[in-house]
Amino acid sequence: MIHDIEPRIFDNNFKNKTAEPKDLFLSYEGDTVLVREEKDKLWYPSFSDFEAEYPQLIDGAQFLFTIDDINYYLIEEKGLDSVEGWTYVTTGRFRTEPKYWRSFAGAVGLQLNRWYDNHRFCSKCGKTVKRSEKERMLYCEACGFQTYPVISPCVIVAVHDGDRLLLTKYAGREYTRYALVAGFAEIGESLEQAVRREVKEEVGLDVKNIRFYKSQPWPFTDTILAGFYAELDGDDTITIQEDELALGIWMKREDIPPEELKISLTGEMMEAFRTGNAGGIYDLE
Repeated sequence: MIHDIEPRIFDNNFKNKTAEPKDLFLSYEGDTVLVREEKDKLWYPSFSDFEAEYPQLIDGAQFLFTIDDINYYLIEEKGLDSVEGWTYVTTGRFRTEPKYWRSFAGAVGLQLNRWYDNHRFCSKCGKTVKRSEKERMLYCEACGFQTYPVISPCVIVAVHDGDRLLLTKYAGREYTRYALVAGFAEIGESLEQAVRREVKEEVGLDVKNIRFYKSQPWPFTDTILAGFYAELDGDDTITIQEDELALGIWMKREDIPPEELKISLTGEMMEAFRTGNAGGIYDLE
């Protein structure tokens, strides 16, 4: 999955440190990220790459995280593709980059960029917030309010019946490949309760024998995904929630398309069912 970057080590501990020319930075414009133009992989810029045209760029850098011994920073400056050899590409590239550590760095940076951008003002009193020098936190000097990156819990559910797996397709989204039932946990609801509710709401089915498989951070939507396998309980008639899904079908194990680039928990769970191997968590045979 996208966060499985071993043997590289992702360190998200906050550091109040000044950027150096050798450090890398991430620059976003909407749903695009700045990368080296002629590379066929995600190649992020260093401050030394821009010191001639943008000598002050390093001064406003916000520390993000470290991968191995490489520090990553966030830059708010726009229009950096004016420098020859650099261009903004869609963040959809994070889903196709085979070197997971490159895509994971860009995706987590995108999540933090979205958080900083969405929290420029205090939600309690409306004053401008400041960035803490001690931790990854924003605070308001006027009223004392503090805010941290928000992570929402979401369940992914692989509903199965014998050698059949329930596959879905989203309605009105650019992503058109097969998916599993998924949804956010509600207030006052356990993850297992969320599994039952989401399956019932989206495809009109009941489930039993709910078993946890694995979790995954998903920076694209500020979520932590919790994957579950659940067995069909009763009638197998699918009734899709049309404002959420365009399709809901039962597919036999041998007909499930193989997952080549398994960046998501959804893809891994589908592949685990297809191959009959869910790491001993659930008997899929």
